[in-house]
Amino acid sequence: MTTFAPPALLPTDAGPPPADAARRLSVAPMLDWTDRHCRYFLRLITRRSLLYTEMITTGAILHGDPARQLDFDAAEHPLALQLGGSDPATLAACARIGAEWGYDEINLNCGCPSDRVQEGRFGACLLAEPDLVAECVAAMRAALPAPVPVTVKTRIGIDDRDAYEHLHDFVARVAAAGCRTFVIHARKAWLSGLSPKENREIPPLRYDVAERLKRDFPALAIVLNGGVRTLDAAIVQLDWADGVMLGRAAYENPWLLADADRRLFGDPTPAPARGEVIERLIPYVERHLAGGGRLGHISRHLLGLFQGLPGARGWRRHLSEHAHRADADAALLRAAAARVSARVSARHSADDARA
Repeated sequence: MTTFAPPALLPTDAGPPPADAARRLSVAPMLDWTDRHCRYFLRLITRRSLLYTEMITTGAILHGDPARQLDFDAAEHPLALQLGGSDPATLAACARIGAEWGYDEINLNCGCPSDRVQEGRFGACLLAEPDLVAECVAAMRAALPAPVPVTVKTRIGIDDRDAYEHLHDFVARVAAAGCRTFVIHARKAWLSGLSPKENREIPPLRYDVAERLKRDFPALAIVLNGGVRTLDAAIVQLDWADGVMLGRAAYENPWLLADADRRLFGDPTPAPARGEVIERLIPYVERHLAGGGRLGHISRHLLGLFQGLPGARGWRRHLSEHAHRADADAALLRAAAARVSARVSARHSADDARA
């Protein structure tokens, strides 16, 4: 694990909440999106929410460059590692490595429906093999120190195997193996005929199925995922769920997380302004550039920061057109932000004139 100093947003007299407490609101693992740069940026907006890595396969960890896959900044805690795989021994080995790297939770993906994932016999197709998933969870649990939980993220069904009884049986068997937390993407998945994007949109949301699971398994933590796009909507679901996981809404409009700590965690610390987030991000950017990285590795995650404000389009355009250049540096972020500030000031001046 890298050991960069945490951003100024984090208090010096208290550490981050444990994964169990942070699970009340989390940001979903999203392939190609929730990398370490994205997570550092989101952590500047919300101190309390649980963040997840992208799904990382066991092969990438055991046969690739584990540092490239697993390194993260200490400021990202609380942080969960999501694994993709179906072999108990290799999952156990990767879970152990993840715990040694410092992750607060190890999550097993049983929800991704892509063809590539199915070819590897993991992801959503594992819903048809509850005994194998239970074996995987038991092996991972045995490989980890007690404080680090093993959790499972799953769909509510696949193809024609979508009766509630199948899901109930899956959860019961996997829970008996040591999993106490299930993240329920409340849609079924079609393993053929739909793309991953279509599988996120076409199968109808069934929050009632997830809620029924909570009634049937009151001792388990049930986290709802799928279709929640605002904090208001999350709070409604928290009437019954133990947590809510936001996905693309949090990525496309990260500022919706700015009030999450106060509203969902009771944290009175004022949220920073968007300009403060940029200024707090700049030291991280400079370290990344000094290590040979490019600004575009980070700036691609910032495009939605000013969504809904005058000048947001100028912010996105300036970053998109210039951040890929080899000489792009942190000054580009300030220049792009200035375009938003100018538009906001102009609108306020116009409003004052009309008044």
